[in-house]
Amino acid sequence: MHNKALVNDIVNLAHISETDLVLDLGAGKGAITNVLSNRARKVLAVEYDQKFIKKLKQLEMKNTVIIEQDILKISLPREHFIVVSNIPYAITTPIMKMLLNNPSSGFQRGVIVMEKGAAKRFTSNFVKNPYIIAWKMWFDIRYVKGISRKNFSPPPRVDSAMITINRKAKPIVPISDCLIFWGLADYVLKNPQLSIDLALRGVFTPPQIKHLKRSLRINNEVSVATLSEQQWGLIFETMVKHVPKFRWPKINKYN
Repeated sequence: MHNKALVNDIVNLAHISETDLVLDLGAGKGAITNVLSNRARKVLAVEYDQKFIKKLKQLEMKNTVIIEQDILKISLPREHFIVVSNIPYAITTPIMKMLLNNPSSGFQRGVIVMEKGAAKRFTSNFVKNPYIIAWKMWFDIRYVKGISRKNFSPPPRVDSAMITINRKAKPIVPISDCLIFWGLADYVLKNPQLSIDLALRGVFTPPQIKHLKRSLRINNEVSVATLSEQQWGLIFETMVKHVPKFRWPKINKYN
């Protein structure tokens, strides 16, 4: 990323203070890392490519530790941390899962540049993936703007976009119920095009579904992929209160 004004916009949007621990995942030549190092208490710059590591070390950045490791193999900090990164496009979804799948982690917020298609998918109101709706129970994920490939050297084959992620002050689902919600989301979104009547069958009784639809203010034609965060929260709350535990969908692990 060679556009300095864009780099400053990214870092400014993160509101970094001198008390913050910040991760730059895929630091590259250090365009973002260098700006972060002047604002944060500590920066962890993760980079695996030796030619970039050499350039990062030449910058002699203060408050910065260079972690020479595969991004997906690092251990996330236990303390609160922020992510400000232009992440590698090839592993966009695995990085997002690493940050968001476990809502009890120290991850607080982030400003991330990624491939535009992925940014649109993560922030769409049409949700086909259980993990995306699960993330939205604990984090606000917002599409900020598209970024032309011309801002990069060499330019990638696709355009990019900037998103923000912020931990919700009040989660829609309690973090302690994380695995229970994952089970529900995985069950309901097996076929995202299904109506709520068909998608919830097997968990809720027909009278419960009828009552739930009135509470959700939806009709038969609505697919479960179009349910809002708040509607998912209401479905979960209703299940926990009124459905016997033996009918709750189970999930052994999520990925």
